[in-house]
Amino acid sequence: MENAAASTHVLKFVSPAARRNGRDDRTRLARVGDWMARHRRSIIGLQWVIVIFYTVLVALPAFLPHPLPESRLFSGNFGASSFIDPNVCLASGEPVLQEKMPTLTPWHDKLVLFAQFAFWGVWWPFVILSMMLMGRVWCGVFCPEGALTEFVSRHGRGGAIPKWVRWSGWPVVAFALTTIYGQLISVYEYPKAVLLILGGSTAAAMVAGYLWGKGKRVWCRYLCPVSGVFALLARLAPFAFRVDRAVWDRHPEKRAAIDCAPLLDVKHLQGMSQCHACGRCSDHREAVTLVPRSPHAEIMGLQHAGTPEALLLVFGIFGVAMGAFQWSANPWFVAAKTAAAEWLVTHEILWPLDDSPAWWLLTRYPEANDVFTWLDGIGILAYIGSVTLVLGGFIFLNLVVAARLVRTDWRRIALGLTPLAGASLFLGLTMLTLTQLRAEGFSFAWLTWARDGLLTGAVLWSLHLGFRLLRAGAGLRATLPAMLPYALATGAVTAAWLLQFHRG
Repeated sequence: MENAAASTHVLKFVSPAARRNGRDDRTRLARVGDWMARHRRSIIGLQWVIVIFYTVLVALPAFLPHPLPESRLFSGNFGASSFIDPNVCLASGEPVLQEKMPTLTPWHDKLVLFAQFAFWGVWWPFVILSMMLMGRVWCGVFCPEGALTEFVSRHGRGGAIPKWVRWSGWPVVAFALTTIYGQLISVYEYPKAVLLILGGSTAAAMVAGYLWGKGKRVWCRYLCPVSGVFALLARLAPFAFRVDRAVWDRHPEKRAAIDCAPLLDVKHLQGMSQCHACGRCSDHREAVTLVPRSPHAEIMGLQHAGTPEALLLVFGIFGVAMGAFQWSANPWFVAAKTAAAEWLVTHEILWPLDDSPAWWLLTRYPEANDVFTWLDGIGILAYIGSVTLVLGGFIFLNLVVAARLVRTDWRRIALGLTPLAGASLFLGLTMLTLTQLRAEGFSFAWLTWARDGLLTGAVLWSLHLGFRLLRAGAGLRATLPAMLPYALATGAVTAAWLLQFHRG
């Protein structure tokens, strides 16, 4: 959480109390927050537009035919081709080679391709980017699941939140299970898998809203599979809602409590990790103001970091997510699976080579010539598990060593890797974006230097932040040796991405 020391990182803060003296000295950024509070109905209207758009793109493509291999989203036709027409002959009796006219891509193919590109090519990578640049504005203003769970909660049972729901480990478990299951059923490629993963998550959010809370986002606070990742990345946001406690306490008017959907105590609000940046609390008691701050403020201000968020960062993002991004393009994975298949055939153990019995268990789309075997599923689990244990374990051990050298908590030091974690997620998700665009005929001559530049910037940012975290707990003489294992942790992630992008 952000403490008094962290407040020194705020670039500028104009007290809302100035307006009580007849002046309006609120900054432009503060007025943005005030506008959000005044125009709550407009934001709700926007949320329902997004809900409708989201529902159509999640549900409808799952019931449409699988796109033909030649279908394109942007090009609009399959291209011209030639064929022999036996009904048209030359005088000699030889058939004439005719040119087949281009065929327009069917609308249902375009819709399926558009949904795929919208979710995995645009939505997810830029939601991740927005967390670092704007905090959790996506959660508070745009997220369809958040809007739906809050709406249902206002009309639901309003029950007390069970203790098991409040377990702090759910963000780690939910993220890992959702990511792995998505790989097993090829969620990036097939609409049925999207409906099962995203639609199932939305349905669960609505059930949680019906059962617990009254107009609150219990699902978003405790159970959402990506809430933990969003909370980590939002710590880097360059602005925050700040509460002036002195102004709050001496405010002459008694006002109703703020309707904070993610169940935060606004009076004691510190940082953007759990704040959904919806703007409802802006100018409450003339004490809540949207202000700029250093991107390092929240992480540097932390005295203690939670074990779940540190584990999510090290073993979730740098382990499970990295494995999920890279297994399909890793030649070692293909070679190991081929060798395993040959060994199984030699020893007449054939059941692992059987096809998947159902698409919701392992990928099964015969019409697209894409059917996983049990060996494929085992191989994916083994690869992601190996990356999690080897890469995540290596990072964890180096962080522990670095923290012990300066006598501080490894969990707090781990948060220094947050910029690199955000860049890793963005790079991994844009791999899908670029794959989809290449299939449409786009080329990217600048891609290599752009990726390398983004990765270099993230590494330098994480090294700088890590140095400051280590230095905060010790002098320079102890900090420099501790930077070696910390740098090895960042180097391991960097090596994994360079191997992915520059292999061969």
